[in-house]
This record gives sequence, structure tokens and C-alpha cells, in this order.
Amino acid sequence: MTLLAVDVGNTNTVIGLFEGDVFTRSWRVKTDPRATADEMALTFRGLLQDSPEITGIALCSTVPAVLHEMRAMFAAYHPDALTIIIEPGTKTGVPVLTDNPKEVGADRIVNTIAAHHRFGGPCIVVDFGTSTNLDVVSAKGEFLGGALAPGIEISIEALSMRAAQLRKVELVRPRSVIGKNTVEALQAGAVYGFAGQVDGLVRRIIAEIGPVTAVVATGGLAPVVVEESECITHHDPDLTLIGLQLVFAKNS
Repeated sequence: MTLLAVDVGNTNTVIGLFEGDVFTRSWRVKTDPRATADEMALTFRGLLQDSPEITGIALCSTVPAVLHEMRAMFAAYHPDALTIIIEPGTKTGVPVLTDNPKEVGADRIVNTIAAHHRFGGPCIVVDFGTSTNLDVVSAKGEFLGGALAPGIEISIEALSMRAAQLRKVELVRPRSVIGKNTVEALQAGAVYGFAGQVDGLVRRIIAEIGPVTAVVATGGLAPVVVEESECITHHDPDLTLIGLQLVFAKNS
């Protein structure tokens, strides 16, 4: 079984390949909500040209327009592959204990199953993407809810757009938290500020639910914050892809 796992986010799409249960490699490409099924097929063909024939596909998406085109693309170009799309009604094994379970993003459910599988529970997943999501997983593997905050990159972009003398900067640790120039001051505010935000939210969550087995960071921007956070215990960049593989196994 060669499984293609696809996690479509608002900014980037992460693609992973599994041989059986073994994760072999991944790619990260820009998400384009205007791309057609045929254009997507060209991208996937280029990435997968040296890979074995795809026999299974697991997909989750937070972008409805992309989900529609990917559904059409996989039907046209991989008609023989068993395709599992994570959406309301898909068997995940994760009880969603929120006011309206249908509004919870598929990626958050997938992260929940992967985090509980790998680290037990209760645990907290911190997903650094377009938004920063903190997802709380119970000892039984239930999705309890969480917190959402503006992501690091869009916060910097918004600041540069609204403040005439400020600009986008590279998201790296500055030499000091006390910036000696505009670039360093922005980097200090972003790197240390978001680390402090995450630590504050994690501490408040732990105050409500008690000790946790792990605080797991994932997402494309996680490396910016992981080293500066006092509360993050694990960094797993492939957490969502692993969750997709687990959901696929449950449904196949």
C-alpha cells in the first residue's frame, strides 16, 4: 500500500508519502485556491514522478475551493486509489466535545488522533499555521476544544500594512530581546511575543484540566517558536500527515 496524505491549509499544502505504515517523505507547496484540478494534477505528477503507484489517498482541507478541485483531480487521475476525505461523517474515532462539532476543522481532528496515538493524553497540540491553534486532547483521546489566535506570519503582514515605517522581516531569533533597530525589534516582538502567548495559554489550559502528557508543536512556523517556549515539550512537523494515515487505516 502506497498512501498519499494531503493536508490543505490556508497558506500551504503539505503532502506526505507512506509505504505501508512507514512515513517516507513529504513536500510543502503553496495553496492556491484558484488552481484547477488539472493544474493540481501537474504539480502532483511532478512531485510523485519517482514514487510507486498511489493506491490510497487521505485528504483534509480547510479551503473549500481547493477541496472541490482536489476531489475532482483525484477522481480523474487516480480513479483506482481508495480515497478517504476527512469531513463530517468520516469515521475518525475522535469524540468531539464542543458545542458544534461540525464547525471544527478537519486538521484539528486529525492532529488530535495523531497526538493521542503518539503521546497519550491529556495533551495539547499547538499548530503554528495561518492561525495558531491550541487543541486540547483528553486522556481518552477526545477533542475538548481549544484556543485560536492570529498566526505569526499574518500578524507581521498586518503590522507592516498598517504601520507606514514598519515592514516584513525574516522570522528568526534576534541577538537580544531589546532590539537595537527596527528589524530586531520586530523579530523580538514576533519570536518572544508569540512564545509568551503560547506559554500563557498552555498554563491556563493546564490550570483547568490538570497535568498533561505532552505539549506538541506542529505546523510550518513551529521552528520559529519551539526553542523559545518554556511549555512546548515536543516538536512533530509531520503530526497531521501521521493523523491522516491513522484515519485512513480506520476507514480502509
